[in-house]
Amino acid sequence: MARKDILKGLMEAPKTDNTPPARVDAAKPRYTTGAIGAVSQSIADLKRRSVIEVDPRLIDTAGFHDRLGEDGDLAALVESIREYGQQVPVLLRPNPNDAERYQVVYGRRRVAALKQLAQPVKALVRVLDDRELVIAQGQENSARKDLTFIEKANFARQMVAAGYKRKVIGDALHMDKTLISRMLSVADRTPLPLIEAIGAAPGIGRDRWLALADLLDQFRGDATALAVGETSDKRFDAVMRGLSKPKPKTQQTAETIRSDSGTQIATASRKKDKVVLTINSNNADGFDDWLVTHLAEIHRNWKDSDGG
Repeated sequence: MARKDILKGLMEAPKTDNTPPARVDAAKPRYTTGAIGAVSQSIADLKRRSVIEVDPRLIDTAGFHDRLGEDGDLAALVESIREYGQQVPVLLRPNPNDAERYQVVYGRRRVAALKQLAQPVKALVRVLDDRELVIAQGQENSARKDLTFIEKANFARQMVAAGYKRKVIGDALHMDKTLISRMLSVADRTPLPLIEAIGAAPGIGRDRWLALADLLDQFRGDATALAVGETSDKRFDAVMRGLSKPKPKTQQTAETIRSDSGTQIATASRKKDKVVLTINSNNADGFDDWLVTHLAEIHRNWKDSDGG
C-alpha cells in the first residue's frame, strides 16, 4: 500500500459491508491522542489556515451590517480587484442552516465585488457560533481605521438589539464601557433612517455626533429631509444647520411716552435684560440733554424713595 493510502487509512473510519464511509470533519480529527492524534491535529490545523476558493453565489450574509451606504463606493473596489485581484481573503463560516453554503463573517464588500466580477472568493473558513461570529466581526471592524464613528455606533446598536451585554460589545469592539455608552447614546437618540440618510460621515467624529443627538432631543419632527448634500459629511452639516436655526424673533412693540399735551417724548423698548429708551432730539426741546445730565440725580432720588 502506498504511503498516501496508509495516511488515508489512518484518517478514515474502517469500512464494513453495511456502513458507508464516514465523513471526516477537518475541524474535528478522529484521533486526538498519541502519534496518530498529533498527525491528525496537524492536518486539521493546516486545513483551518488554508485559503480556499468559494463561488460567491454560495455565500450568504450573517452578523450585523457595519457599513453605511457601502454600495456607493463599491465600484472603486470592483475596479481594483479587476486590475490587481483579491489581495486579502475574507472570513466565512459554514451556513448552519445549509451545509452546502457559507456565511460571511467579514469581507462583505469584497464578496459583493467578486460577485459582480463573477470571480471566486478567496476565503478562510472557520466554524463559529453566533456569538463568536459577532465578536470576530466586531474585532475586525475595530482594527479597520476606515470605519467611522457612526458605523461603529450603529454596529454596537445592532448588538444591543440582538441581546448582547455591554461586556460582549466591549470585547467585540475593543472599547471600554464609557466609550460604548457614548456610542449607544448617539445611536439610541438618532433615528436609524436619519443615520442611513446621512451615511458614514468619515469626517465627523464623536463630539459632533453627540452635539447632533442633543439637538435632536429638542426637535419635534422628522429631520431626515434635512440630510441633503453631495457627500455624507455635507449631509451631516446640512442637518446640523437645519436643527440649529435660531428661532424667529417675536416682534416687539415699542412703548410710546407722551407729554401732558400729547407730544411724543420718547419710545421705550423692553427686552430680556434691558430697556432701550429712544428720544427724538427734534421734539425734545433740550430734554434729552437735561435727562442725560440729571439721570444720576433721578436715580439717587429714586433710591431715597420707596423704590430703593
